[in-house]
Amino acid sequence: MNLDARSTKILEELMVNPSITSKDIEKKYDLTRRKLGYSFDKINDWLISKNLPVIERTRQGHFIIDQTIFTKLNNDHNVEPADLDIFSEKQRVYTIIMMLLSNDELSLFHFTSELDVSKNTVLSDLKRAQDYVAAYDLTIRYSRRLGYLIEGKEFLIRKLLIHVTYKILEMKNGASRLRKLTTINEDEINELTKRITKVENKLNLKFTDEKIDTMPYTLTLVLLRIKKGQKVSSFYIKYEELSDTKEYLATEEILYDIKDIPMEERLFITLHLLTTNVYWSEYLTEEAIPNLVQALDDMLRLFEKRACIFLQDREQLLNKLLLHVKPAYYRIKYQLTEINHVQDSVSKEFLALHHLVQKSTKPLAELIGMKIPESETTYLTMLIGGWLTRQGDSLQEKVKAIVVCPKGVSVSRLMVSELRELFPEFVFLDSLSVREFQAYTFDYDIVFSPIVLDTDKKLFIATSFLEREEKHRLRKQVMMELHGYIPFDINVNDLMAIVKNHATVEDEQELSKELFRYINRDDTAAVKKQQVDSPTINLSELITPNTITMKRSETTWEAAIQTASKPLIKSGCIKQDYVNAMINNYDKDPYIVIGPNIAIPHAAPDEGVNEVSMSLLQLEEGVNFTEDYSINLVVIIAAVDKQQHLKALMQLMKLAGTEEDRNAVIHASSVEEIYSIIKKYSLD
Repeated sequence: MNLDARSTKILEELMVNPSITSKDIEKKYDLTRRKLGYSFDKINDWLISKNLPVIERTRQGHFIIDQTIFTKLNNDHNVEPADLDIFSEKQRVYTIIMMLLSNDELSLFHFTSELDVSKNTVLSDLKRAQDYVAAYDLTIRYSRRLGYLIEGKEFLIRKLLIHVTYKILEMKNGASRLRKLTTINEDEINELTKRITKVENKLNLKFTDEKIDTMPYTLTLVLLRIKKGQKVSSFYIKYEELSDTKEYLATEEILYDIKDIPMEERLFITLHLLTTNVYWSEYLTEEAIPNLVQALDDMLRLFEKRACIFLQDREQLLNKLLLHVKPAYYRIKYQLTEINHVQDSVSKEFLALHHLVQKSTKPLAELIGMKIPESETTYLTMLIGGWLTRQGDSLQEKVKAIVVCPKGVSVSRLMVSELRELFPEFVFLDSLSVREFQAYTFDYDIVFSPIVLDTDKKLFIATSFLEREEKHRLRKQVMMELHGYIPFDINVNDLMAIVKNHATVEDEQELSKELFRYINRDDTAAVKKQQVDSPTINLSELITPNTITMKRSETTWEAAIQTASKPLIKSGCIKQDYVNAMINNYDKDPYIVIGPNIAIPHAAPDEGVNEVSMSLLQLEEGVNFTEDYSINLVVIIAAVDKQQHLKALMQLMKLAGTEEDRNAVIHASSVEEIYSIIKKYSLD
């Protein structure tokens, strides 16, 4: 007899965790007391059929398991493996698929004999197998002449073959079962294992134990298909892309005495080696994948910014990521990533971390040229999560906040930016519209919003544009509500003065930055006070008649940025590099549209800003900014820090939100008319 999937899981749980209680099992597997009792009876019936003692339960819900059960199921090699295997529905599906991939002329009799189940059970399992292979665009078909077989592109069949090989080898006694199903000779496996070990030495790397165990089987099964004439055709990877890699040389070494292996197949096996995970490598270079290290570094910086965490020993973490991501690069690029998600999905502890990692993978996705699949992101989350645990950081201990703003993405983004600066110790997961908030599934602690929302979490009302006094009020309110205390402000300039009294400072600017970061890592840290010596400037002081340009039209958005920037280049406030940076960034930043027909292109201060400045271009005929927006007013913003331009920006946002005056600027007939409206919004 065979156990069903639920009973199998419960027995496996008892084998690894015999001290678990009935209530724990009910909770873990979402079972009623009655369902658990039914499965428990089935487990004992199965044990009796194997001449093993039954498992007893005490009134308190504890289990009494005879040591014989552990010995027989785990250690007794005199018992036939088949007698000890407990097949779940999934394992039967994997077995059927492997039989189809490695044998010919199969009938229902072959499946019932191998699985020791009824004909009806096999028919049900065949339907499940069809659903499984359909994800690979493959079909299971039956014909009287050929029996059951899998049809589809050979490249996709290989992808399925590699995946199912892993799954069967994970089963108890998986290696012996796989050899039996496929008639693989153990000597062949041993020979390939020796050759792969030599390859490790040649490539100066070490494959993971899992890959060392599985590669000989996958390569043997691939070679068997080649011998049967089931070859990869019309291979879409050019020879030049892989032939100069170390992995291609390794493939040649593995296959040195095997004849009649077409070039396409050598490339396929090379790709298999390239997509194989490693846990150590002597040489980590990007000669094969240019800019990979930079993309990973950019990804980590994005993650640090979003998670409010500073990663220690970055170089070591980068090396670990590179070990994983180099093979992942080829898996993603050539669509060899597992179709099913990794077996163990992200735990609840890492859900928020996983979300932040997903949102930080853009540099890597841009390098590869496609979105990073969920299964690959999950591995990245595990690596980064493990690193954070090692350095003693946990997102679970941080306050997780969301911002809900009904006023559009541009206002929402500005609000998040201000709140992130106000609460640097919080993790801001997302900025959402009200409708997005109502369907939001991630766990969070607090909500910031300018409107009242229906939520059982702590809600703090905050206006879209926070004045200085309101910032101090809000921070005190939030910290008192969450922690029961009002934080005190720590002034970095005061600390700098103390340090300089007792030490020689080589780089004051960098020390100031590091002190600010360190202070704001602590839960008791406060927001850096507005510096008195950093003046704020009105809109009319930055946008003057000399920086206003009027023109009938521009052919492209890039040309509009060039034209709008000319007054600032002429005055020396910005360099051409800054203009180039704005043009390069525009398609990555739809949030620069701050209102109907008005946009504020900008870039980072270190990309070519000499002096805080702004300019305005009025276009009679709007220029297209992506497919969604037509822009009549282009306002260039060149900032030198986070403060001096903010007052002018707030005044501009207020103007952009006033339909009558915004339209008046768009339709103005002179520079003087535009400037008079700007002055109206520049009053304190």
